[in-house]
Amino acid sequence: MRKQALKGSDRSAPRRARRRARLLFDFKQPINTPEIIALGIAIWLIFFGLWELAHFTGWAPPALLPPPQTVVLALYDLIAHENFLYDIAVSTYRIVASFALACAVGVPLGILMGSFSRVAAFFDPLVSAWRYLPAPSFIPLLLMWLGTGDVEKLALLFIGVVWFLITLVMDHTRNVPGELIDTARTLGASRLQILWTVVIPSVMPNIVVTMRQMMAASWTYLTIAEITAATVGIGAMMMRAKRFIHVDQIMAGILVIGILGLLFDYAFRVAQKGLFPYDSEGQSPS
Repeated sequence: MRKQALKGSDRSAPRRARRRARLLFDFKQPINTPEIIALGIAIWLIFFGLWELAHFTGWAPPALLPPPQTVVLALYDLIAHENFLYDIAVSTYRIVASFALACAVGVPLGILMGSFSRVAAFFDPLVSAWRYLPAPSFIPLLLMWLGTGDVEKLALLFIGVVWFLITLVMDHTRNVPGELIDTARTLGASRLQILWTVVIPSVMPNIVVTMRQMMAASWTYLTIAEITAATVGIGAMMMRAKRFIHVDQIMAGILVIGILGLLFDYAFRVAQKGLFPYDSEGQSPS
């Protein structure tokens, strides 16, 4: 009997392991906040651990890959002695101003294109063509047209975001359920009323997600906008550091851009959850 019990327990052990694996990696399985925080911290510990290991083992020379503590010290020195906070403020202003302008153009136009076929037929050939033009290729023209000031940087950041924003907003608007529009039309709502009371409330949660994604794209264009004929900004600081081969300062600039991007991303998550509690995905935006 004891042998049979042991055999039974031996057979059940793999089943329990498989069951635990299914519980750990089930599709769309909700997890609690402490676990989310723990997993988020774990990935960063692994990242910095591998970075420190690369330095400790000599896999990369310190001049080209300084350890994390050297980068942090370089960031402190930039803030304390190099007026880097002003560079950060200027770069943040450029991102916010250009992105606000892109949203002011792209969101209304995308909604109209997604709602009305004739508007889409008129604008889509232009939008589709511009979407495939690389924004950095406009730098020589923008420098000649707008000079080397902030307007040129804002224009480049605007061009890099607005065409993709229009297209994504248009696609989300087209996915608004037709039954909602038909019901509103049956109840006697005008086209303007349908647009304001049905289409826009239905699509806005997805538009905020799109804005969050395009904000990330805007940050990727920041250094491109600031490495050309710029005297202030995070990108300008990184170009000065490149001139003197200060890799630690360049990596400090990259670190700051990553931190600012995470802060903006978190702000969009909070905004979506607070503004659209009726949206099921807004309860726990990813």
